Amino acid sequence: MKSDALRGHLDAMVLASLEAGPRHGYAISEYLSRRSDGALTVATGTLYPALHRLEKAGWVTSEWSTVTGRRRRTYELTASGQRALGDRRAEWAQTSSVVTAVLGGT
Repeated sequence: MKSDALRGHLDAMVLASLEAGPRHGYAISEYLSRRSDGALTVATGTLYPALHRLEKAGWVTSEWSTVTGRRRRTYELTASGQRALGDRRAEWAQTSSVVTAVLGGT
């Protein structure tokens, strides 16, 4: 899948990955890959700036934890982030409906 097609939607997908509970960066990347049947791979150089952006916006929080002897930063969706995710889902529904109407043919 071309990354250009997803530009502007990464933040919403990251928020969605945290909806079921806290995850560290690698788990978020794995979730996105798994949910897209491997079509979506997010490089760490793309994922972590997105997480920092979402944290700065107040949509996620993070804390350091130790998992099997390794320190990891775990990210969690905030109430504000949950509302933002709902807004992004509504925007996506409208956008995908319009694109489908135009590209769907007659």
